[in-house]
Amino acid sequence: MTTDQRIDPPFIADERPMLENWLEYHRQTLAVKCEGLTPEQLRLRSVSPSSLSLLGLVRHMAEVERNWFRRVLGGEDASPLFWNDEHPDGDFDLVDDAEADEAFATWSAECERAREIAAKHSLDDTGLRRGEPVSLRWIYIHMIEEYARHNGHADLLRERIDGVTGD
Repeated sequence: MTTDQRIDPPFIADERPMLENWLEYHRQTLAVKCEGLTPEQLRLRSVSPSSLSLLGLVRHMAEVERNWFRRVLGGEDASPLFWNDEHPDGDFDLVDDAEADEAFATWSAECERAREIAAKHSLDDTGLRRGEPVSLRWIYIHMIEEYARHNGHADLLRERIDGVTGD
């Protein structure tokens, strides 16, 4: 049984608070989907040949947060956390021996760092991705889309593990 403490985004708000609230909602949705499961359950794969697991999604989203906010918007030289040239999908593939608590702590830290970096920028400020400018507004929208897509995966994974479903 999960304890859903998400706060619904407001129906009416200025653009930035709306985007920030939707991103936070989706971050919390992933946490809700993983809540109360053992490390073994978090590592459980969906269906062969997919390497998709809830723990893999958490690790992947830590990488995504790191990429868009640290590397792209912040211009940091932040090395990958869970993948490398030998294992380009290591965030998903290399979960068999991964520590769940460490992955959640890393994801949480990357979300916090993303908030700190974003707070220093306007929605129209840009970073560079592959040499092209990308605005914080675009990053927020992309992050909402990325979480929404993966939260759909997480919902199916969670239902497979213990039958729990929900928004």
